[in-house]
Amino acid sequence: MTKFMLLLNYEQIEGVPPMTSWAPEDIKRHIDFQHRLSDELLASGELVEARGLAAPELAKFVVSDGVGAPVVTDGPFPETKELLAGYRLVDVESEQRAVEIAATMSASPGPAGAPIKQAIEVRQVMSAPSTDF
Repeated sequence: MTKFMLLLNYEQIEGVPPMTSWAPEDIKRHIDFQHRLSDELLASGELVEARGLAAPELAKFVVSDGVGAPVVTDGPFPETKELLAGYRLVDVESEQRAVEIAATMSASPGPAGAPIKQAIEVRQVMSAPSTDF
């Protein structure tokens, strides 16, 4: 088994209005779809964790030299190209299976039930490098 992060970004998808403008029934359909997919992956033993993240304006950047007080700044800002919205961590037999799950996520329903075609980033989770030299 191999772990993959399936990453969802805040982004404007061509032809899909922002979710804040969707009808309540479209939002419900979308959220119900996400819950069903997570339930199916949990039942198959493939889901490790799935979470949405707080809005980008609530995020903080932390930088520290390990000696002084850390520097904490707001961000990222809306003009940033990529803003992480959430993720699913899956443990699957192959990259192909991770891609299949990502494709299902991409086709989640939007307004009037039409697939939103959201880009899902698929990244293998690597183990820590060996310190034995």
